Amino acid sequence: KMGNAESNAYQNHLSRFLPEEQSDIDGLFDTLSGSSGSAGAKNAKAAKKTVTLAALQAHTREPLPEAMTARLYNGMKSIDLPGKSAGLSEQIAKEQFVIFMSNLLKGNADEKISIIMRMIAKTGGPLKGKQIQEFTEDLITSVVHVLSYRKELKGWSLENTRDSASGVKALASELLSELKLPDGTKPVGSQLLETSFDQSVIEDWVYRVPQISVFLSVVIRQGLHVLHSLPDQTNDILNLVPHCKGIKGRGVVSLFDIPVIIYINSHLPAEMQHKWQLLFSSRLHGESFSQLCAHIVNKGPCIVIIRDLDGFLFGGFASHSWEVKPQFQGDNRCFLFSVFPTLAVYTYTGYNDHYMYLNHGQQTMPNGLGMGGQHGYFGLWIDSDYGKGHSKAKPRCTTYNSPQLSAKEDFTLDAMEVWAVGDAPESAGRKGKKSILDVDPQAQALLEMAGKSRQSEGLREPMEEDEGDD
Repeated sequence: KMGNAESNAYQNHLSRFLPEEQSDIDGLFDTLSGSSGSAGAKNAKAAKKTVTLAALQAHTREPLPEAMTARLYNGMKSIDLPGKSAGLSEQIAKEQFVIFMSNLLKGNADEKISIIMRMIAKTGGPLKGKQIQEFTEDLITSVVHVLSYRKELKGWSLENTRDSASGVKALASELLSELKLPDGTKPVGSQLLETSFDQSVIEDWVYRVPQISVFLSVVIRQGLHVLHSLPDQTNDILNLVPHCKGIKGRGVVSLFDIPVIIYINSHLPAEMQHKWQLLFSSRLHGESFSQLCAHIVNKGPCIVIIRDLDGFLFGGFASHSWEVKPQFQGDNRCFLFSVFPTLAVYTYTGYNDHYMYLNHGQQTMPNGLGMGGQHGYFGLWIDSDYGKGHSKAKPRCTTYNSPQLSAKEDFTLDAMEVWAVGDAPESAGRKGKKSILDVDPQAQALLEMAGKSRQSEGLREPMEEDEGDD
């Protein structure tokens, strides 16, 4: 009877996979168990193939950090099979392997949770915040590592981005900030690390923080190299990292790191998550406000990121093309964000519509680039006297509810980048179409101030589509 119960559960899990997925999983198990119909399998007992920790480690030595391989092994081992004494065997049976894959790749939070609990700590039971933090940091580190190893970073690389170590810590603590005790309180800081969380709390967290499941899926698919090329029902993994254009071969290291790119990209409107293109970098294009405007006006939605002289990193997402005009522009999809010392996104409050503002060469209105708040008190402001800026939020920015983003209220700019996101607007310098220069005399005047004549195609720089970035 026991055998039937076992095979039923096993068949149910197996049936979640498409036929080609099943053969992919079978093939991986055969590889890991070191048997592709070996002559040693003379009797039924020998045919009962299993996977050892050593075999798993050998398979994932390069694609995954060792700590994550051990966690995957503990997760597989935690699956109790009917009629077997739990946890006694050090080896993974085929049924355990398939159920592990089924629950983590196809299951809901309820099905994932007991495996995740054992991946966090072998003992299971209530877990300390510190253990959950270590697991989350391992998970994010593994995602960056395996995507880099498999060349799936789509034009980004560990060379052209900031070191990921601080981004790993920042993203982990941002995800952990969603851990809620049953009474609704969210412990923070050292209190969080010492608090014990039981299974229901962690299950609720996994349910509300979809990144945990997405990251686990990436680690399993790319780390074990299984189901990685088959079409999947979710686009989560597809748009995890956007294609990167415009940085290759230019000797620039972005202000972004991979975990932060993943985090900010997940907050963009879905139709803009597939591609980022570098429009402006103060290190490439010089420290000049007219250069900044010349590179970003009429180029579609953008992300602005700034580092001040104190090393604070912050910025904003502009949902519309920047235009030079004395009115506020944009819509409620705009947001401000902080990258360092903390990682956070601040979305609109509904209090006013002061989403984004860009002005230049006006006598009566402030000249500069701003987001949120009001004239003289922006959530984020870069003065047209390039190099100066402010983030005034006493105590919070009215438009985005963001705190002061810079180290000092009035800051000095150290570096700045602007990235276009999604597909370029049709009007962005396509030949034969009306250019912004034909319709916007201010932009033309701006170019002349920048020492460029109308013919110099200053705003009509071709988009770098044909770079073999990916």
